Amino acid sequence: MRQAAFGQGPRGGGGQNAGFQKATKQQRQVMMRLFAFVMKHYRLSILTVLVCIVVSSITSLFSTLFTRTLIDDYITPLTQMDNPEYSSLLQTLFRLGLILLLGVIASYAYNRLMINVSQGTMLRLRKQIFERMEQLPINYFDTHSHGELMSVYTNDVDSLRQMISTAMAQVFSSIITIVATFTSMVVLSVPLTLVSILIAVVMMVTTTKLGKWSRGFFRTQQESLASVNGFIEEMMTGQKVVKVFCHEQQAIEEFEEINERLRSSAFNANKIANIVMPVNGNLGNLGYVLLAVVGAALALSGRWELSLGTIVAFLQLNKSFTQPISHVSQQINSVLNASVGAERVFALGDAQPEVDEGHHELDSPKGDVDFRHVDFGYVAERQVLFDININTDPGQKIAFVGGTGAGKTTIINLINRFYDIQRGEILYDGIPINDIRKRSLRRSMTIVLQETHLFTGTVLDNIRYGCLEATDEECVKAAQLVGAHDFILRLSMGYSTMLQGDGGNLSQGERQLLAIARAAVANPPVLILDEATSSIDTRTEQLVQRGMDSIMKGRTTFVIAHRLSTVRNADQIIVLDHGHIAEHGTHQQLLALRGQYYQLYTGNQID
Repeated sequence: MRQAAFGQGPRGGGGQNAGFQKATKQQRQVMMRLFAFVMKHYRLSILTVLVCIVVSSITSLFSTLFTRTLIDDYITPLTQMDNPEYSSLLQTLFRLGLILLLGVIASYAYNRLMINVSQGTMLRLRKQIFERMEQLPINYFDTHSHGELMSVYTNDVDSLRQMISTAMAQVFSSIITIVATFTSMVVLSVPLTLVSILIAVVMMVTTTKLGKWSRGFFRTQQESLASVNGFIEEMMTGQKVVKVFCHEQQAIEEFEEINERLRSSAFNANKIANIVMPVNGNLGNLGYVLLAVVGAALALSGRWELSLGTIVAFLQLNKSFTQPISHVSQQINSVLNASVGAERVFALGDAQPEVDEGHHELDSPKGDVDFRHVDFGYVAERQVLFDININTDPGQKIAFVGGTGAGKTTIINLINRFYDIQRGEILYDGIPINDIRKRSLRRSMTIVLQETHLFTGTVLDNIRYGCLEATDEECVKAAQLVGAHDFILRLSMGYSTMLQGDGGNLSQGERQLLAIARAAVANPPVLILDEATSSIDTRTEQLVQRGMDSIMKGRTTFVIAHRLSTVRNADQIIVLDHGHIAEHGTHQQLLALRGQYYQLYTGNQID
């Protein structure tokens, strides 16, 4: 488990209408959590960045304060000399140039470091959320679309990159600049400092108000972006169905509606955020004029000793004092985007991993699986299996038949603990499966699903996926066993043929054969076939059936089949009806009952 990798942080929630006070606290918690994550892994780099920012800020402040010296100690005296001497001024300007060069180097260094920090942080975040995703239970993926999860890896993580590389350094620099500049302003003139504080307060209040206004829109924007990604992913995978039913126009109209929601939320969010910089800029300009007028009035009154150099230097300091507020407001888009993105990233990282309370390791599993009074429901208020009792012996072939929604696949999902039962118990070799480690349990069985999935790689790699230690010869033997060898040899490069796009260059039947070969090479004591031959034509099925019979020898096999002709030789046939076991027995016994199985097999209605 890697729960500590993310720690316990604020979960999602709040919503865009939750109230500004609550949203502000939540945003602050998320950003503090992100900062703590960065500091944990890049403490030395961040400290070096802070030192470089201090150096850069001090050199900038020094050049501003030098304006006073330049005017009062050099320019004004030189204008009053008949034969001015510039050598002293040139030496001073040279020293100033060296100091400013040091500031440029420091600025370059901390920007390069922040790029490394941001990219490294993204690397770690993607790695950790992928590791967490691999630990999540199946029901998590039943409730979250693939497009939504992909949006976390791409859009949300990238929004954090922009914020860390730019906005974080800007915040550090702004804080240091404000403190250093404020100290210098107090030393130069207290009255003018009070005027500058008034201007800064107005700018900060404006930024805060506009930020609160746009925060909800940014959250809606990220959610709408995830919806767009999810819809596109769904349409891409279901494009054949769209075309078969001529629903292209309906798909376009649905996309336009979702896309319009994204445009609207993004427009509202950026409309507000983008006016912050111009508003603060104009407020800063008005403050600059106000400060110049007040400074001139104080100097002319004679009550305050304010030289021309002091006033000019103070005006420059005021720019340095208010400029950080403008810089922060300029980054408000990336900060708000990042805060919402961080919520979604941490929400995935905080998702409850699959719990495994098992402690028993299966050393030499036999494949004896029994159900005793099992009740189950995917949700507590809707039960789908009722008092299921199944007794098997190792090596038996157990077939499940029944209508759609009868509970066949649900039983299969319970055997390998994709879901845990509410009542009763399932025994594996006499051991309750809740006491067996899930990894040990699942390694003792393999499953061939109705919907196959092939990975990017060679044909040989996809077969070997069932057992990574299998040799090339063992993979070829498995393919021969299930009848896939001949069609593989007809491929352009045989077993070395590269498969991409989930095996898009193969027929559905050929893909299914590779999935069956993958199960054969795993060589487990328990084999589960969830309508494994549903995509194979009748002729191919006859060829495969011989291979399947060879695979099933000596193994406990659970079969779900839509073609009842394929389960006639099963040791037990269990007929399910709305979560109940209606009948069970051999093929001949069930035909003799002239019940539901007889009706399913013959198609005759029973009076």
